[in-house]
Amino acid sequence: MGYRVAIVGATGNVGREMLEILHEVDFPVSEIHAVASRKSIGKEVSFGDRTLKCVDLETFDFSKVDIVLMSAGKEVSKAWSEKIGAAGPMVIDNSSAWRMDPNVPLIVPEVNPDAIWDATKKRIIANPNCSTIQLVVALKPLHDAARIKRAVVSTYQSASGAGREGVDELWDQTKAVFVLGATEPKKFPKQIAFNVIPFIGAFQDDGYTDEEAKMWKETHKMLDPSIALTVTCVRVPVFVGHSESVNLEFETPLDEDEAREILRNAPGIVVVDKRDDTGYVTPKEAQGEFGVFVSRIRKDPTVENGLNLWVVSDNVRKGAALNAVQIAQLLDQQGVLSPALA
Repeated sequence: MGYRVAIVGATGNVGREMLEILHEVDFPVSEIHAVASRKSIGKEVSFGDRTLKCVDLETFDFSKVDIVLMSAGKEVSKAWSEKIGAAGPMVIDNSSAWRMDPNVPLIVPEVNPDAIWDATKKRIIANPNCSTIQLVVALKPLHDAARIKRAVVSTYQSASGAGREGVDELWDQTKAVFVLGATEPKKFPKQIAFNVIPFIGAFQDDGYTDEEAKMWKETHKMLDPSIALTVTCVRVPVFVGHSESVNLEFETPLDEDEAREILRNAPGIVVVDKRDDTGYVTPKEAQGEFGVFVSRIRKDPTVENGLNLWVVSDNVRKGAALNAVQIAQLLDQQGVLSPALA
């Protein structure tokens, strides 16, 4: 027995990755449906050795499935997720549409699994921002040990965080630099090839961007609203994999050896921290992996009880598709849904 699952936005990067990961982790699936917009009807996507043809979002009968993984963007989710949930299935949404709704749990299974029971309110579960996911996975065990007072985070976010258009623009500009000069930016506000852009999202009145605000709002909702968190988000010319420089100040002492051991024993984390010229993880090495990698763990002598970390993860996997599938696994493990009822 298994669950009847639909992927909405199945032709996108994250939608395809959801299908791949469902197969990789052998999630109990009895039926699988690829759902997309009308322009994608009939397009083919893969699920293991099977080929699925996309069906129309507008006409699909969602009452016949148990779990819907949504990866079709904020506007589509706003228009459809409540309707789909009302039809019966549990919706796991990858967009920002529902993250701050008080009646919708925002979940990273390694961080706040008990929030899964709040999903029955609207039958919607929100997947956090990609950069927030890897951050809170690393912060949770350290916060439990010594209580984080303040965190200063700088992100180095890959082009894939902006979707397929972002990856294509980085690729096209990189090629063009060696021929005729970089093409004019379309997806990004400035040239991304051989450059970094200290701006992701849209500016707010306080000078921060909404991408930066998402990180502290989501961390506060899932982990602890008392953590003082400031963020600078930067787009870098990397195809896949987000990196973060994290500076932490704790309420009680926590030395680097203790932190290293705590992180090694925490779920979802891989510590690679040797003090030689290859003893750390880069986004290239994290690509295709499930874990959140932590390196460069060291004392910050400028503040009392301070530590620095380097945190890296595949943003398309753990930062999006994998976390959504892990939420589906959590629904199964906690008994919120049962395949016996499918």
